[in-house]
Amino acid sequence: MLLYQPDGGYCYNSDSILLYGFISRFAPRGKMLDVGAGCGIVGLLVGRDFPAVNLEAVEKQPLYAEFARRNAQINGIGYTLHEGDFLELGGHGSYDWIVSNPPFYHEGSARSENPILHQARYNVHLPIEAFVTKISKLLKSSGEAAICYDARQFAQLCSAFESRGLRVVEVQFVHSKVDRPSILVLIHVKRNSKAALTVLPPLITEENGQYTPAVQAIYDKAKAHSIKCPII
Repeated sequence: MLLYQPDGGYCYNSDSILLYGFISRFAPRGKMLDVGAGCGIVGLLVGRDFPAVNLEAVEKQPLYAEFARRNAQINGIGYTLHEGDFLELGGHGSYDWIVSNPPFYHEGSARSENPILHQARYNVHLPIEAFVTKISKLLKSSGEAAICYDARQFAQLCSAFESRGLRVVEVQFVHSKVDRPSILVLIHVKRNSKAALTVLPPLITEENGQYTPAVQAIYDKAKAHSIKCPII
């Protein structure tokens, strides 16, 4: 898959690729919303691999919305993109699936002064409570969500989901190396579920300076090729 991205702007990273691999395990179908689509990578990869998905996306920044539209067109994937704020999106109880690699850095993290990068990275633009509340409103009664987030905010995220009738049913912590703390967590959520939480084996991304076989397999499956181009 060819993915055009703005040169000098926010570009997708391993978080999006790993989230795609996590979502793929569930063979999703039905109406799906990709929140904070960026250049479109997560939703478009899922839409390519799972034709039973009816794909929509929402992106707040006009620059990235345009890249997402073009990437969908170039790759021949059916795509409805809502340009605007996720928190203002209509469609109560509409979606079977919501997927997202949202801005999750807190304000105490190293700060980018670039306003485009700041919106894409920092959760002041999409706070946890507001993010989860909106997900709960948009999911169908048996809906599911899959997101990635800062592992250090996992407890806060679980509390927010549980208080809104959404059960965290499966998680996988991602570590850069086997002896390093987790900095990313992949989370699978279901509405109206009574399932116990399953904690998957940790996903280690690097070993001896290379991707581990598990992570390399996800990249090989994604077959995503980034092309940087001037801001349009």
